[in-house]
Amino acid sequence: MKVFVAFEGLCESFDIFPEDTVKDVKLMIKDYFHVPLSEDKQGRRYLELIYAGAKCLSVEVSFQEEDKPVLYVYNTVTHEKVPIMGKIYLLSAKVSQLKTMVTLKCGFPNSIYCLRTPEGREMYDCNILSDYQLDIGTSLHLDVWDGWKEFLTGCLLGNKHKVQHYLSKEKPVVNYQKRVALYLAAFCGHLQLSAWLLKQGARPTEAVGVHPYREWCQDSRHPDVAKCPVHAAAEAGQLMMLKAFVNYSILCLECQTSAGQTPLQLLTLLRLRRKGRLWHYATDDAKHLPWEFPGFGRGGEGSRCNPRLYVLLEKAMTAARSELRLLDSPRGNRDETLFAKVV
Repeated sequence: MKVFVAFEGLCESFDIFPEDTVKDVKLMIKDYFHVPLSEDKQGRRYLELIYAGAKCLSVEVSFQEEDKPVLYVYNTVTHEKVPIMGKIYLLSAKVSQLKTMVTLKCGFPNSIYCLRTPEGREMYDCNILSDYQLDIGTSLHLDVWDGWKEFLTGCLLGNKHKVQHYLSKEKPVVNYQKRVALYLAAFCGHLQLSAWLLKQGARPTEAVGVHPYREWCQDSRHPDVAKCPVHAAAEAGQLMMLKAFVNYSILCLECQTSAGQTPLQLLTLLRLRRKGRLWHYATDDAKHLPWEFPGFGRGGEGSRCNPRLYVLLEKAMTAARSELRLLDSPRGNRDETLFAKVV
């Protein structure tokens, strides 16, 4: 049987016997066209055969290159193996940089998990990956706080009842859990769960922070612990969630990461410019959009101004409400709070 093979502008005929396999044909094409094929830990280069659909049997050949993950991370909560793509120089980066990449992949806030080597050795943010003698293709393990797997599973599934069931009895811990849950709900796009968490006091502009049991180690905190649920929604491209957060509080528009990035800037960095157009009201081009403020007009009617001014007013009112709560607090608590602010 004669088969016509098209490759990079050339067309040649090959005599193929019935017992020849696809692998045999690829080897014939490789030898004839002198195509360098390879496969190693970093990737592989291979030939792809596509039937051209002509009356006479013709095959189109294309040369493909495929990069392999530098590392894998096994998520002990979802039991998924997350590939981490990149070049070999990633192994010379810090563990903190790897954790940032893992968070963008799975949505887990940085402060709820740690990475371990295949031998079970914990990896610290300040260390270099090469300090742990890692090889290309190594599978690391992602471990979370003890007893948190069911709680995090409920967050990933958007299951309000499961999340509520596994909330802690300790107030500092439960507040931290609510921030974590809202972060994951924002990343996954669970609108109902996020609405319930907002009613429970969680806020889209409040940083997740660290577990209360680790408040003492401030010097070793990862910069990403300052990220808020609104940042998670932006990084995951969850535009409906972003819209819901902005409807809840317009301060979301100006909420910044530790690097000074707003949600709109995060969308741009993620090459979501097309979806980012839905956020025109956050730019100077949208000054004509009406935002109403109840009680600022004549006779109690709403007045209109641009979003930037709205944000400034809302910030001022939020600060004023905080000061009023401070003045209304008992003397002892007020003194402690003032001391904490000064320190």
